[in-house]
Amino acid sequence: MPTENQDIFRQQLSERRQRLEAAIPRLEDRSEAVRLLKEVDGALERMDKGYFGVCEVCHGEIESERLAADPIVHVCLDCLSAQQQRAIEYDLELAARIQTAFLPRNDLQAFGWECHYHYEPAGPVSGDYCDLIESQRGPGQLHFALGDVSGKGLAASMLVSHLHALIHSLAALEFSVVELAAQTNRLLCQSTMTSHYATLVYGQAGRSGSVEICNAGHVPPLLISRGDVLPLHATGLPVGLFCDGRFSVHRVTLSPGDTLLLYSDGLSEAFRDGQEYGLERVAQLASRHADASPKAVVDACLADLRAFLAGAPPSDDLTLLALRRIE
Repeated sequence: MPTENQDIFRQQLSERRQRLEAAIPRLEDRSEAVRLLKEVDGALERMDKGYFGVCEVCHGEIESERLAADPIVHVCLDCLSAQQQRAIEYDLELAARIQTAFLPRNDLQAFGWECHYHYEPAGPVSGDYCDLIESQRGPGQLHFALGDVSGKGLAASMLVSHLHALIHSLAALEFSVVELAAQTNRLLCQSTMTSHYATLVYGQAGRSGSVEICNAGHVPPLLISRGDVLPLHATGLPVGLFCDGRFSVHRVTLSPGDTLLLYSDGLSEAFRDGQEYGLERVAQLASRHADASPKAVVDACLADLRAFLAGAPPSDDLTLLALRRIE
């Protein structure tokens, strides 16, 4: 295991140990806390002896995403008992249901905009984030977001839930796009491990067609207007990398019939036979469907991607979100 990751896990375990030690004197029944303290000490000891992340049964490597979610695990998935495997399957099913419940209403129409999205995890849970939030203050605004967190599996889905909660809480305070991006970055940086971050597109769309949009290290959204396609490239680093990160915005005005297309790299970086799908193909497809509804744009992207993959399963989570000005 890379030394950098071990340093991150050591810091995380040390912090857990301190919290446990502080909590034990206040507990009436200390048995569970004492047990967890022994587990943490055992993980630290394995780290000191150089076999942290090694399965105690088969001596193979423990899955990195499981260590990221719970650094005290010491057995790989293949060596778990049937009961333990069923418990993990139940947790994954529950996490998938929770993640689905967080998704916004599809085919939303609000403040002169209509929207459609497609959300497709590559596994039981997704590391992609997709959101639409209606603000009722003043003339009304539609907040929209699409992101991709680092890592995969259950650990990534937990970070998506954290990002969802942060943005909903901050959006309710009516922050500007720049302020919300900065606050999300700071809070995410302070509350997660340094290896955890997210690329993120966040924007606010007004009834007049004006849009402010921040691209924090994400693949470029596309502004589709009368067949012309304008990519909106990154205006800052991914959120969660540096606590004092600064962000700027694109300011654009959409006319009725214009569309914004957001997507995750599960589309643009899809591979088959060593060939990448690519940003240019996304832009060309968007241009050909400039007059289409949001659902038709998304459906066309999905159909073209499936033709490109020729039956091969997607290797990454896939999310698309189209917003069209209708008045």
